[in-house]
Formats: sequence, C-alpha cells, structure tokens
Amino acid sequence: MSLNLSQKKQVVEDVSAVVSNSTAAVIAEYRGMTVEQMKVLRRDAHDNNVFVRVVKNTLLRRAVKGTDFECLDELLIGPLAFAASEDPVAVAKILDKYAKQFDALNIKAGSMAGSLLNEAEIKALAQLPSREELLAKLLGTMQAPIAKFVQTLNEVPTKFVRGLAAVRDAKEA
Repeated sequence: MSLNLSQKKQVVEDVSAVVSNSTAAVIAEYRGMTVEQMKVLRRDAHDNNVFVRVVKNTLLRRAVKGTDFECLDELLIGPLAFAASEDPVAVAKILDKYAKQFDALNIKAGSMAGSLLNEAEIKALAQLPSREELLAKLLGTMQAPIAKFVQTLNEVPTKFVRGLAAVRDAKEA
C-alpha cells in the first residue's frame, strides 16, 4: 500500500525528530525475517529506548539530510530497517543481539558523530558496557575512597575497645 504525500511528510518528520536527538544510527537488511521476529526485535528495542522502523529509502534520505547520519545516504539500497538511539551502545547491542539470533537480519552499516561505521565496528561498540553500567562503575569508584576512609576511622575505636578487653581479660586471669 502506497503512502500519500501527507503521510510521507509525516514519516519524514517523525524520523527527523528521532534523528535530531540520536547520537548513533544503524541500518540493517531484514529480508527474510518473519513478522513475529520483527515484533520481538521492535519490542526489545522499544524497551531499551531504541527507535526501530522500516522506512522507504527515499524518505530516510530526506530525513537524514543535513545531519550527522547523512553519510549513510549511499548505503540505503534494498529493504532496510533503520535504528537510532541517544545511547550508541544500546542501538548496537540490540541489533547485534538479533543479528546473532536471526540469520535474516544483517547489519550493513552505522553512523556515529558523522563517521561511517562498518559491521565490525558496530559489533565492537556492542561489546562496550551500557551507559547505566558505566555510571554504576563510576559511582562505585567514587564511593570507594569514602568507604575506605570511614572504615579507617572506625578502626581506631575498635582497636581501643579490643585493647581494653585484652587488659580486662589479663586482670581476670
């Protein structure tokens, strides 16, 4: 079913809005995927704040024109799924996970900060810890010195109490 002009403009606006807030985008060929497999991919992507949509290549070209993702323009050939997210690791992880699970999904390329990423670079990006994991590690690193300081301060009265207990035990014996 073909889209009319107003529907096409709406699709371009929707994708442009997502692209303007995204730091990374990936295109993947989905030829051969079943509807059920695509539903699973979209559901997981939605849960991880990743935008996934099958968009006509001409409409996608218009949506990414003038953005950091314009480098994908010449690779928009064939049936493609477009994925974008504010978190570059999240979009790479989702598509890499399902590319391994479904043979029909093939990652073609990606873009981040205006540079083109090949499939190997996207897979390497997928191996990185997510933003939440990195923040948790940073917080743990920041809390470690404080926790050690409190532990050290607590050791002084503890040693004093142990010393008094040893003196008491010595006098009783």
